[in-house]
Amino acid sequence: MDNLRLYMVTWNVATRHPEEDLAEMLGFGTSGKHKVQERLPDIFAIGLQEVKSQPQNILMDAIFDDPWTNAYRDVLARWDYVKVKTIRLQGLLLSLFCLRKHLLHLRDIETQYTRTGLGGMWGNKGAVTIRLSIYGCSVCLVNCHLTPHDHLLQERIADYNNIIKSQLFRAKETSNIFFHDYVFWIGDMNFRLVDGYSAEEIDHLIRKGELMRLLDKDQLLQVMSSGEAFSELSEQLPTFPPTYKFEFHSSRYDLKRRPSWTDRILYKVNANVYENLTLQAEQVSYRSVEEYVQSDHKPVIGEFIIKVFSDYYERVVEFLPFELWYVDEENSASYTLSGDVQPTLWDWIGVFKVLDT
Repeated sequence: MDNLRLYMVTWNVATRHPEEDLAEMLGFGTSGKHKVQERLPDIFAIGLQEVKSQPQNILMDAIFDDPWTNAYRDVLARWDYVKVKTIRLQGLLLSLFCLRKHLLHLRDIETQYTRTGLGGMWGNKGAVTIRLSIYGCSVCLVNCHLTPHDHLLQERIADYNNIIKSQLFRAKETSNIFFHDYVFWIGDMNFRLVDGYSAEEIDHLIRKGELMRLLDKDQLLQVMSSGEAFSELSEQLPTFPPTYKFEFHSSRYDLKRRPSWTDRILYKVNANVYENLTLQAEQVSYRSVEEYVQSDHKPVIGEFIIKVFSDYYERVVEFLPFELWYVDEENSASYTLSGDVQPTLWDWIGVFKVLDT
């Protein structure tokens, strides 16, 4: 089997437009080299919450890519990454980028979304999802923003269960989120610390580096353990300080709220679904990026190496040669399908620029 490197970002941007250089967040330092020197990530999955979603913003973003997607693409395009898919639900945004060399190995790309705000009537909270197959393995990426506030734990649990029940996909063997080979669930999950410490006491313990005392009171870890929510998933224990709530343009906590690990990255591997093969996801890093100060949240990064098939036979669509192609006119193209391709009404063709060699 071969390895693919995935780079995950989750960040609540607090309705701000891009103000800071995003290269460092994506692992590209001032030298221009990626911090993982031996290999660039194959895939970037970037999940944002609270993207500005006033009616005029949503209308413009329906016609053109939103400012955040453009800002991330401007960085990644320098390294030959191509945007594969973006899905948006009001302030929730999930974008998937991959190295150009992998484009022809992506299949069955689908999106889904779930509204959970106002009892499912409003999309200010909920989840957006992209699923796809890459080199024969199915991957599902979920970005969520769950109910806020310390005391609304049961609402967060209900949000999670609504999302996994409501999202269904056309791909037969992966119709449910957890039927996929790999699941990555990121977002502002809004889980807080159970009662016991004031905001000032939490800040004091953070300064002393006593994070384990705080994680013992983390709501997400508790509901995962009890089986109420997210128990299907795993998380590498955070070693970074709580990512919320900060004063804007500062790395000082705003103690009007109790600091919490609201921003998380979880994952699941269905390791033994193939005969004589074992799938695997190795988490390389899990960190927050404290240098970014334009939001009251810190971005969180997770890097993974997953196993995919090295000898997977791809279904082939081959275009016949073009004779003439007219600008600003309707054109047609002819193509042939390999014998194992069954055409459906949901088929689509992605067009991207081929670099000169």
